[in-house]
Amino acid sequence: MRLTLKHQIILAPAAVLLLMALLLGFLQYTYWDLSRKRQDAKNLGTVFIALAEAELASQRMHALLMQIGGEPLVDVRCFGELDGLHDHLEGATGRILELVPLPERSQALLRQAVSDLNPELGINVDRFNAAIVLLRPELDALSSRIQQQREKLRGLHSQDIDELVAHTALVSIVVLGSAILIGIFLSMFFGRSILRRVKLLSDSAGRIARGDLTPPPAPAQVHDELDALSLSINHMTNRLLRVVGAEKLLEGAEDERRRIAMDIHDQTLSDLASVLRGIQEVKSEGTCKSGADRIEEDLQRAISNLREVMENLHPQTLDILGLGPALESHLERHLAKGDLPDYHLYVSPKVDAVPLSRTSRLALYRIALEAIHNVIKHAGASRYEINLDRRENTLVLSVEDNGSGFDPSVVPDSGHRGLYNMRERAQTIGAEVSWGASRFTSGTRFELTLPLSPAD
Repeated sequence: MRLTLKHQIILAPAAVLLLMALLLGFLQYTYWDLSRKRQDAKNLGTVFIALAEAELASQRMHALLMQIGGEPLVDVRCFGELDGLHDHLEGATGRILELVPLPERSQALLRQAVSDLNPELGINVDRFNAAIVLLRPELDALSSRIQQQREKLRGLHSQDIDELVAHTALVSIVVLGSAILIGIFLSMFFGRSILRRVKLLSDSAGRIARGDLTPPPAPAQVHDELDALSLSINHMTNRLLRVVGAEKLLEGAEDERRRIAMDIHDQTLSDLASVLRGIQEVKSEGTCKSGADRIEEDLQRAISNLREVMENLHPQTLDILGLGPALESHLERHLAKGDLPDYHLYVSPKVDAVPLSRTSRLALYRIALEAIHNVIKHAGASRYEINLDRRENTLVLSVEDNGSGFDPSVVPDSGHRGLYNMRERAQTIGAEVSWGASRFTSGTRFELTLPLSPAD
């Protein structure tokens, strides 16, 4: 499916922006990972300080307990200091348990030791000493482990920064380069396609402006604005063709009137003048019967000539009986003579059901007669066929012969007036004409195709 014009225009910057967004996401993730490691290092530093604080508090409590156990009288301030040291110890162990994941055994040991060292439960030197004996080795082990983790994180932190800079620079260069290349490629691809279609429309408009009314091909489906413009130019050209064809028909009608006037002057008036002379001779000679017979013959000839002129001007059978019977009548009356080529006329019954307009019927009738006239006058054929058929939503008129044939490329030449008029008449009703090889061993096939509306 073809993209619309606005989507083709925004696709290249959209692709570049998408790649930039992915790059920013990658950088954000990288710095988030580094921040997380920094937070871990900060937590380890806090735990290390808490361990040092707990170690100092346990040492001071141990010293006070030694003092309390060795003197018979103890200063009351020692008990206050012992209570403060327990608070520091409890706070430090709380931070350690909160920031560092420890085995359940270590957690239970620390909580138990801190609980046993609580002065509020009573001053029991043995209990305090036992708790300190359990607490201090655990604090020493945690301190050693935390110190190792800090050293490891310190080295990894420095290494991560170097790798981050190198990795980020490489990925940024690759993504930026890819985004630029993809943007240029998409811009050139869609730009070239759009410019090519615009050039076709421009060339078509230029041809139309120069007088070549060949319509640009109409798209089968309208996908974007250029397709709509192409379809509009195609419709505009077809309408212009009909207007120009109508002007040509007016010129042809004027020529036809001039020819009819000449026919009336040369034939009908001459016949009527002959009748007038016959009447004058009858009056002068007095030979009524022979003169009357001669006048009757002249009158019959004048009537026949006048009917011929009227038939050429507009055949009555075309309006009364339709296109097929009108062609059949003309062929039987004028072209069924022995010295003329044999012919075969086929009119499909489907054609009678097509409600053609009077203009279309007359144009098809004139075109068919002109094609038959060209066969008789120029082809040198001994046989020709006329077919009028309907194929789905198209009316097809064809005339083909077994004559000498001709080069179809000469049709556009205005010097061939008959062929040119056939094309002009066809364009006025929206039909197309073509000339090609006949199905006989030699000769020419003329074909007219008239699109029908769905209602027809």
